[in-house]
Amino acid sequence: MKNSKLASICLFFTATLCQPSGAINTPNVTNNEFNPAISLILDGRYTDLDMEELSFPGFQLGGEAELPEKGFSTGHNELTFSANIDDRFYGSATIPIVYQEGETTIELEDAYIETLGLGQGVTVKLGKFYSALGYLNSIHDHAHDFADRPLVYDVLIGGHLSDTGVQLRWVAPTAVYLGLGVELTRGSEYPGGRNEDNHAGEGIFVKVGGDLTPAASWQVGLSHYTTEFDVRQAGAHHHGGEESLTDNELRDGEVDLSGLDLVFKWSPSGHARERYLKLQAEAFKRDESGQAVFFEELNSAEARYSGEQSGYYLQAIYQFAPRWRVGLRHDVLQADNSISRFVDNGIDEQEFLQESSIGEGDDDPSGWSGMLDFSPSEYSRIRLQVGRLEVDDESYDSLTLQYLMSLGAHGAHTY
Repeated sequence: MKNSKLASICLFFTATLCQPSGAINTPNVTNNEFNPAISLILDGRYTDLDMEELSFPGFQLGGEAELPEKGFSTGHNELTFSANIDDRFYGSATIPIVYQEGETTIELEDAYIETLGLGQGVTVKLGKFYSALGYLNSIHDHAHDFADRPLVYDVLIGGHLSDTGVQLRWVAPTAVYLGLGVELTRGSEYPGGRNEDNHAGEGIFVKVGGDLTPAASWQVGLSHYTTEFDVRQAGAHHHGGEESLTDNELRDGEVDLSGLDLVFKWSPSGHARERYLKLQAEAFKRDESGQAVFFEELNSAEARYSGEQSGYYLQAIYQFAPRWRVGLRHDVLQADNSISRFVDNGIDEQEFLQESSIGEGDDDPSGWSGMLDFSPSEYSRIRLQVGRLEVDDESYDSLTLQYLMSLGAHGAHTY
């Protein structure tokens, strides 16, 4: 009898201590409400490339636009937590752990909550999140089909547009998929900048798609983003592979960024695990203006700047056998900039155009990339990629060998 009572008491305390605080006698709470999905993406690579610094005449770079480290390195090792908070909200946070040039950096890629069950096809997202601008912007790098981002993303968007604010989406009750959305954010992330006057970033987007046959589907998207800023810093500028004491700023600026994206997917009988083809293209146009200021040691110059920059990429991915894929991508950039009201303080206009990243090059930058990857399972991928970049009559070759490994429960990605 005593042993029976002791066992009952132990069972009671074990059940009590193993439950989260407040879980006892709480109705409609499932066993995994306080047990979020945790995943870790491991990204390792070896890179060999000719280019010393990422620099494109006519484009002021910012955000996460940079070259990968040469030799052995790690990319974004992403730690993600996600779960349904209750029957009204879903939450997710992604924390990249980056080791670069001997230093470890912990970042906050996104951290947001999203409504569940509002009805009428409406969803609201709050927090720090990837903008719905374009197609690839809202997809984490490890889910991209190439080891690097398209040039147009690095140069015009700074890698990814991620900011803090609110997003409202609505899916229409139509036979063809129709999604509409708007965003309101701080506007402080590239292509915006420091924003002491609290100018907001405003975005709007529409997605349309459907099935052509049981084996083929499509999606087309249009998006637009606009913001104003006080200062956008471009940082140290590198010219001819040598670093100089130069700095670029765009002050009292405004940016309008428009995008068009198209995706087509095909797989025999709809069985994508065996064989499939994906065609993908995106084009962006960025109109910006402001007061361009350029410093070189103790000298400086400034001018009223107006720039129209654009770019696109085309890519095809073909899975020719289970677990094996091959891909090809073509990138093109174009800049059409002008300055007026030039003020010389030790730097003449020609040097200002050549050194400040506003002056245009002789040719439009372009590139080709080819990749072959093998996925032993849905949790692992090994990729070989080669590329060539053409910038201002110079050619730069690259080679990347990459592995991507997923540990733990990771959510599904979008179409």
